[in-house]
Amino acid sequence: MNIQDHISLKANELLKKEFDTTFESFDFQPTRKDFDGDITLVVFSLLKKIKGNPVAIGTAIGEFLKEQLDEITDYNVVKGFLNLSLSDAYILDQFYNLDSKKGIKAKGGRLVEYSSPNTNKPLHLGHIRNNLLGYSVAKILEAAGHKVYKTQIINDRGIHICKSMLAWKRFGEGQTPVSTGLKGDKLVGNFYVAFDKAYKEEIAALIASGTDKETAEKTAPILLEAQEMLRKWEAGDQEVVDLWKTMNGWVYKGFEVTYKNLGVDFDSYYYESDTYLLGKDIVVEGLEKGVFFKKEDGSVWIDLTEDGLDEKIVLRADGTAVYMTQDIGTAIQRIKDHPDVNGMVYTVGNEQDYHFKVLFLILKKLGFDWANQLYHLSYGMVDLPSGKMKSREGTVVDADDLIVEMSDTAEKLSDELGKLEGFSEEQKKELYKTIGLGALKYFILKVDPKKRILFDPAESVDFQGNTGPFIQYTHARIQSILRKVDFDINANADLSSYSLHQKERDLIAILEDYPSVLEAAASQYSPALIANYTYDLVKTFNSFYQNVSILGESNQQVKSFRVQLSKKVAAYIKESFALLGIEVPDRM
Repeated sequence: MNIQDHISLKANELLKKEFDTTFESFDFQPTRKDFDGDITLVVFSLLKKIKGNPVAIGTAIGEFLKEQLDEITDYNVVKGFLNLSLSDAYILDQFYNLDSKKGIKAKGGRLVEYSSPNTNKPLHLGHIRNNLLGYSVAKILEAAGHKVYKTQIINDRGIHICKSMLAWKRFGEGQTPVSTGLKGDKLVGNFYVAFDKAYKEEIAALIASGTDKETAEKTAPILLEAQEMLRKWEAGDQEVVDLWKTMNGWVYKGFEVTYKNLGVDFDSYYYESDTYLLGKDIVVEGLEKGVFFKKEDGSVWIDLTEDGLDEKIVLRADGTAVYMTQDIGTAIQRIKDHPDVNGMVYTVGNEQDYHFKVLFLILKKLGFDWANQLYHLSYGMVDLPSGKMKSREGTVVDADDLIVEMSDTAEKLSDELGKLEGFSEEQKKELYKTIGLGALKYFILKVDPKKRILFDPAESVDFQGNTGPFIQYTHARIQSILRKVDFDINANADLSSYSLHQKERDLIAILEDYPSVLEAAASQYSPALIANYTYDLVKTFNSFYQNVSILGESNQQVKSFRVQLSKKVAAYIKESFALLGIEVPDRM
């Protein structure tokens, strides 16, 4: 039984005696830092059933608890808040029994989709936020007890890849990743840009010859040729299909390099070329059940007006599928592929908010129970101080380039601060990458996903403030302390005559919060909760570090305890940052 249960039991004894009533649950919260106490019982919430002065009620409960429970050493009442002070013995017992997995139970399977790139260009800054969010949510769900499958759907078909293919045929002169020394995704992306350049030139020429702009945009020869290439692909033309396989193969190898450098991975892959026909049979079944209806032209729709949405087409008049059809079919296929999964998370930008509202609602109306456990992890755009990105014009912030830039920024700042003395050049290079990536990941993940981000690489690598490097540096500082320890710290220290310092109490309290923060992050699909918890933990540790002596403490038992406390903090930093996909070095 935890302390809240003990307090609740005893408080109900008094309330039954004095007011002839009891409460099924009480409202507890951590005591505010400007008041004395460790845990607060909110008396205001009792006034629904009890009439009286909240201060008087709180005082009566506090006095009774102090008499009845050894764990309660003192209390104070501020308006309707009963602040309770816990005994040193209780707090120490909590510390020595800390467990980051406390209360975590096995839960249902979850499939988390992220990345989902197009095969006509390299991954960019927007993909970085997508990947970091999806990967971190997958790690958090796994830590919270779910069986997690990390997946993506690759948009490997359509007019976009045909544009790159056609430009390669026209301008490529047989170039390959090997012959050019370029990553395959960058090579293909260059031809996507080349297509756009040629397309604009053809439009300008048509306009100059008297064609209006709208007609020119629709009839430019290079666009018509790309559309013809798409028709040939759909018809199975061998030459087009072979080129499609070759160029997509280049892209996949390029993507894998980026994923490895970014530190994310996947358990399975879905390809739009395999899934774009899925869902049509489900639409037919839905028609029979009355979920969908057919219009006079033969197209099939669903009416969601009573749900506050609108009518949505799910099958064109010619029988071809739309994106919604394919997403319905893919969702169902994924459940078939993973029978233990009872929910899915889609990591997709906020421009698709409406699409996912419709998708989830359709799946519910089709009668799938797991549709109640579908979640759109919607996120805002990432901007750089230099402005927005445009793929067609080749002005995107390339993911690989940004990763290198982060490492370079970390190197520059480290050199300016005079850090990393005694490191070999190879060790420095690895550490710069760790610091740079940590800065990038933390800067993005500490922000609520729905918010738009202005990402400043130099600001993110600051070694002070709410940044990844600041937290990494604190972990390294603790490891430095542990390397200097010349005694056994595994045994519990004898602190029977010791009064805990307030900074020690604060640190133990925040360590105790970890399991509840993890559960909240999992239920809210929010890496930001983990990121900001870790920052609060580090701030609390640094306050402890500045106010008490650790290795300079003369009492050996107290010294041993403080070293153990520091070691536990380092372990929780490492565990928390692992959920964000961030490494913590032992030396900085």
